Amino acid sequence: MSKIPRKINQITSNPFSLSFDHHRYHTWNYHLQEHFGSKVFKVSLNAGFTCPNIDGKVAIGGCTFCSVKGSGDFAGNPAEDLKRQFETIKTNMHKKWPDVTQYIAYFQAFSNTYAPLHILKEKFEAILEIPGVVGLAIATRPDCLPDDIVEYLAELNKRTYLWVELGLQSMHDSTGRKINRGHDLAIFEAGFMKLKAHNIQTCVHIINGLPGETTEMMQQSAQYVADIGADSIKIHLLHILKNTAMAKLYDNNNLALMDKDIYCNLVASQLEVLPQNCIIQRLTGDGGIDDLIGPLWSLKKFDVMNTIDKVLLARDSYQGKYYNQQRQIMLEGAK
Repeated sequence: MSKIPRKINQITSNPFSLSFDHHRYHTWNYHLQEHFGSKVFKVSLNAGFTCPNIDGKVAIGGCTFCSVKGSGDFAGNPAEDLKRQFETIKTNMHKKWPDVTQYIAYFQAFSNTYAPLHILKEKFEAILEIPGVVGLAIATRPDCLPDDIVEYLAELNKRTYLWVELGLQSMHDSTGRKINRGHDLAIFEAGFMKLKAHNIQTCVHIINGLPGETTEMMQQSAQYVADIGADSIKIHLLHILKNTAMAKLYDNNNLALMDKDIYCNLVASQLEVLPQNCIIQRLTGDGGIDDLIGPLWSLKKFDVMNTIDKVLLARDSYQGKYYNQQRQIMLEGAK
């Protein structure tokens, strides 16, 4: 299979130029429709992997916010064959988008490069054989990118549409220790740069509302993502799920949940410092209604998204408005 040519969007100061429906940021839907010429959706899978901070290689217990499903709460059933998972999830999603014929297989749960190379090849190649699959999105950790696997990802990148998603969560190592992340910023950066050296599109995850963080610290994480040149970002709201270490922290009154207006204003500020060519794949987090402890306002996802739009409109602002300004400040400081 030949690599799908990537269409480069024109970057302008027009806040509506990289989105549909009057959003003032570079939406994932816009990017996919520009690239493929039609609607595409992700099919979330659970390939049965684990993580090095669960199995004891670097830590035990996993990240404190992570559910027993490894942040794959909407992924397939790991007891099922991957192809069966794919068909089940795809069929359910077709109820909302019946005319879609192209799909990105999203290896979502746990760390999806944390296995020997031959196992990864077996799983990824099997999914690429499914009719309509035009690409892969692979969620993993920056400390799960040994050279042989990165070389394989680079080869995959030449013949399919590929994204690798890395969890940064916060640029602050003090926060990383609190959430049992199991790696520091230097390890994140090394893993990120390995992928960038092979021109592999990379999406970085950050979480707003982590224990002990101020809005200034959260803003710094977004600025860091801008500075390293990530191709895409997912901005999550910390939501507390039952049976997690974070739930115990909340139950003991050691964690305050974010207010919706504070969150939406913060996200608007984070968008303002991200370059316009950084694709925004997510602006909030959500958990399954049966497992969610809070914030309960996160269940009204479209209300959150609309509020972010209203904040940007009220500010007469948009993604990237202050990117060049912040970039100049950073360059001046480096002299």
